Amino acid sequence: MGIYQAIGVALAIGLGGIGAGLAMGMANGKAYEALGRNPEAAPAIRMNFLLGLVFAETIAVYALLVAFLLLFR
Repeated sequence: MGIYQAIGVALAIGLGGIGAGLAMGMANGKAYEALGRNPEAAPAIRMNFLLGLVFAETIAVYALLVAFLLLFR
């Protein structure tokens, strides 16, 4: 494995993980803020929150996939 390949793998998984982590943290905070303001809307907020978390987690999985593709190329 070359040095550039290792750097590419590290950047792919590192930036993908940071991005997904930030997205999940921001989504969590905003969901709890919305629940605090309007508790009656909990089912709608919960559904949108979970859908957003799924999309954020998908970004992390794609970053892992790219890292594996770069690693075993």
